[in-house]
Amino acid sequence: MDLIPKRPFEIFDKQLDNWITTQDDIRLRPLNKREQLAKDNVSWECIDDHSIVYKPQQPHERVPQPSSFTFDKVFGPTTITETVYEDGVKTVALSALMGINATIFAYGQTSSGKTYTMRGITEKAVNDIYQHIMQTPERDFRIKISGLEIYNENVRDLLNSESGRNLKLLDDPEKGTVVEKLVEETATDDKHLRSLISVCEAQRQVGETALNDTSSRSHQIIRLTIESTLRETSDCVRSFVSSLNFVDLAGSERASQTNADGARLREGCHINLSLMTLTTVIRKLSVGKRSGHIPYRDSKLTRILQHSLGGNARTAIICTLSPRL
Repeated sequence: MDLIPKRPFEIFDKQLDNWITTQDDIRLRPLNKREQLAKDNVSWECIDDHSIVYKPQQPHERVPQPSSFTFDKVFGPTTITETVYEDGVKTVALSALMGINATIFAYGQTSSGKTYTMRGITEKAVNDIYQHIMQTPERDFRIKISGLEIYNENVRDLLNSESGRNLKLLDDPEKGTVVEKLVEETATDDKHLRSLISVCEAQRQVGETALNDTSSRSHQIIRLTIESTLRETSDCVRSFVSSLNFVDLAGSERASQTNADGARLREGCHINLSLMTLTTVIRKLSVGKRSGHIPYRDSKLTRILQHSLGGNARTAIICTLSPRL
């Protein structure tokens, strides 16, 4: 079932300048061992820090000439994750320490390096958060974490394996959409927080496809709720509460590439449909008031992330790309 465009990241091109995104980046990974053994050709090339070019390898492809795309930042195959974090998403991530909601997305095709990139970014963000806490003795901080995955449109708590595989979504008049009975743990320190993040990552649904031996088959959302209070002797106490979301989306895929059938094909259908809903929501947000109804409720992914997409928040998107797409 081929629902995702051949260039799935194209929805984040410069046509979305009016959206709330503060940064939209591309990360092009190198050929992996499987691709090297198959002597696959490289179809994408980074020509500078902001532009990437698609070069069709076959004469029958729909794009007859090389096509160039421009983004806030383009990271080539030799770029390390630390650079992607520092230049791409650090400012957005740390805005959560100032009381601003922040969300970081990893988006791309199966086997393009989303999970690898997101794990590195999450680790760097945790380091910077606790470094900021140590350097800000005038404030008291409390960090809480929750984790969930959306697999075949069912929501599961990644911190509580006994919670079941289909948690309900509820509408809270103050918080918006919340997940019923979702566990939220308070981190005692940075080591404890890292261990809780590791638990979430270990519980996530993965499976083998023709493109990837451990393909992520669900959308994973790790949310840090950061509360801080200014230490003052007066009656006036200034407090911040914000959330930082790390969203590792399941990989978009075409059944013709993954050779999917049975359960894998059904998984791919759910993944692609939810990503298409995300695409629709983003496109409608990009045109503002003229967009009319925005279909947040058409998928659980967009419903849960509604306030991160269309609310008062800062957002960064890293679109990971396979060189042989």
